[in-house]
Amino acid sequence: MEPKPAHKEKITKKRAAPGGEVVIHIKGLKKSFGDKEVLKNINLDVHKGENVVVLGRSGSGKSVTIQCVVGKLVPDEGELTVFGEEVAAMNEEELKSLRTRIGFLFQGAALYDSMTLRENMEFPLTRVLKIKDQEEIDRRVEEMLDGVGLLEAIDKMPADLSGGMRKRAGLARTLIVKPEIILYDEPTTGLDPMTSREISKLILQMQKKYKTTSIIITHDMDCARITADRVVIMHEGEYIAEGTFDELRNSDDELICSFF
Repeated sequence: MEPKPAHKEKITKKRAAPGGEVVIHIKGLKKSFGDKEVLKNINLDVHKGENVVVLGRSGSGKSVTIQCVVGKLVPDEGELTVFGEEVAAMNEEELKSLRTRIGFLFQGAALYDSMTLRENMEFPLTRVLKIKDQEEIDRRVEEMLDGVGLLEAIDKMPADLSGGMRKRAGLARTLIVKPEIILYDEPTTGLDPMTSREISKLILQMQKKYKTTSIIITHDMDCARITADRVVIMHEGEYIAEGTFDELRNSDDELICSFF
């Protein structure tokens, strides 16, 4: 279903592009699963050092977009380049190399339950970055855990951590390999409002400290307000509006306002 004319007018009223190079470029992206058209026409440029929040109702295709970004899914049509390279044209070796430059933070934080927090942090350093110097590994692990306030929990198991602590640990493990891009899929889901706010503020602090570029998928309005440089609203397989959090929240368009 085509957006109403009032919405189209809203869409074409673009904000000035933020500074910095474009690290993720998406144009005319389409993806279907059987008869279900999930992505109808996705267009988005994400600039270096920018946090872009994608808001949308469940099942609207938000997570499908980021799976295309890392080559987990292949789009049916359209362009998708990361660091200037077409993702769909990459072979397995090139995709593997790309993924070392991209970090993920999933809903469940994705820690290994059988490993201590220290071992969880060491794993990407030894397996992904191939670091063998134990002193270097220890320094990086302790520095990163200290940065997210978990140094005292370094030898605890994930089962002994609260939900908020697991989220912080997941963020630390994502950042420890120093990715240039981070993709967050519902980073505050399942957390109480106070812990959710802490995680959102931590995401913002880490962006500023490590100069990461991020796409943040969330239903959490407080998370969007705190973390977003720019918000994109997804509806029925398309991005129908973009702007700052306040610009969109104060829009006179009923559909856009319904997301807030």
